[in-house]
Amino acid sequence: MIRSYQGRLPQVPASCYIDPSAQLLGDVILGERSSVWMNAVLRGDVNSIRVGSCSNVQDCAVLHGQRHLYPVVVGDWVTIGHNATVHGCVVEEMVLIGMGARVLNGCRIGEGSIIAAGSVVPEQTAVPPRTLWAGVPAKLRRELGEKDRDLIREYAQNYLDYVDIFLQETAG
Repeated sequence: MIRSYQGRLPQVPASCYIDPSAQLLGDVILGERSSVWMNAVLRGDVNSIRVGSCSNVQDCAVLHGQRHLYPVVVGDWVTIGHNATVHGCVVEEMVLIGMGARVLNGCRIGEGSIIAAGSVVPEQTAVPPRTLWAGVPAKLRRELGEKDRDLIREYAQNYLDYVDIFLQETAG
């Protein structure tokens, strides 16, 4: 469901796939070919949410900002896994946020990084580019190489393929 809040309607290009069960509310802008999947919630009621091109927000994930303090900014080619929470933070390009991970207010996740499934990234954490963080609380585990970057790209590409399939299904 895409709905207005205080006169702001989410902006969704025709090249995006938004599942009917997803909730997009208020000040939300998606980039071309991005997708929001089953029961995901993008609450642009208290602050803005920006999702770049070719990114995906998977089933039951939640994106929400902190009122007057922290918007949510997600770059291009980002995968946000099932049940993840991305709250009031910046996620740069080509990032994988694993299933069930939590990224908290004021964090900045550097380009080409992976936040492992189930991790909790504490408030105000700056994750350097091309690093893997895991644990509760999440900590630096290692630097990432080209194979890791290929994996991040593969996950995002899979969802671009799903976008094409789902858009064809709904158009037919």
